[in-house]
Amino acid sequence: MTENQEPQGLPESREPTRRKVVVAGTGAVAAVGLGGAFAADAFAGEAGGSRQTPAAATSGAEVCYRLTSEAVEGPYYIDADKIRRDVTEDREGIPLLLDLRVIDSETCRPVRNAAVDIWHCDASGVYSGYESQGSGGGGPAPTGEPPTGTPTGEPPSGGPGGGNPGGHQEPTDDTRYLRGTWRTDRHGRVAFRTVFPGWYRGRCVHIHVKVHVDGKWTDAGYEGGHTCHTGQFFFSEESVLASATVAPYSANTTERTTLTEDTIYDQSGTAGGLLKLKYVKKHIARGVRGSITVGVDPDATNDGEGAPPQPSASATPSASAS
Repeated sequence: MTENQEPQGLPESREPTRRKVVVAGTGAVAAVGLGGAFAADAFAGEAGGSRQTPAAATSGAEVCYRLTSEAVEGPYYIDADKIRRDVTEDREGIPLLLDLRVIDSETCRPVRNAAVDIWHCDASGVYSGYESQGSGGGGPAPTGEPPTGTPTGEPPSGGPGGGNPGGHQEPTDDTRYLRGTWRTDRHGRVAFRTVFPGWYRGRCVHIHVKVHVDGKWTDAGYEGGHTCHTGQFFFSEESVLASATVAPYSANTTERTTLTEDTIYDQSGTAGGLLKLKYVKKHIARGVRGSITVGVDPDATNDGEGAPPQPSASATPSASAS
């Protein structure tokens, strides 16, 4: 692998009302300045399926991808709280440029003007908005169907569930690092600057994602529409082991769940959310570039609030859905 070029700067954050995305005027959805070479080859070789449309097969311009795996939302989603591409804030860690392309898995056409959310824990396994709960929000969250005889009234305000559909909790504080929402461009692309995530008990290293479509973008924001995809992105074991030698990750002594042990990752490679990564192993502290094409069904509704997908046979039963 070759060493990464330094990404260009990204705009400052904005703070709109929930599910309202403030448009930054002309140029708000321009390319993030990834560098010509990277922009050209960011997605080379990461096809998740073998199906091509006749036009693509003839022109060689684009490969169709399988529908990307859906995943449970988890307890720590906060709706459209930060509209920005640089989500790092003051978090220390290995710089990560996350370059995404959203396409219709049936037509291979880019999904334009979608609102894409990402969120993940920091190097020590802590989620913003839930700092008081510690690493991973204080332990694994429930992953199965509720047991028979569960009370039918309002759930308690504390602990997993927090009174919200899908088991996610109300935030316990005002921190919002490593969270952000941005708009796909005419090529279906969106990029975020963040840091390589850490880990916590019961889960492998991952990033959460949602794709919202059919809403209306105006000068006032983005409203309406629906969530067509809720998923997670994953990192190779090699990259995680390399990150673990670098501060502050090296101070994280929490027992780590590997990629093959995780109960959310379905072991299907790119279609399951496995990122294509570029970095230099012995210089990983300088930065990592992660890219993936997300194949979605724009007409579907996948908000991640139902029961989580069934784990693969090779996964252990102890991981959380966070």
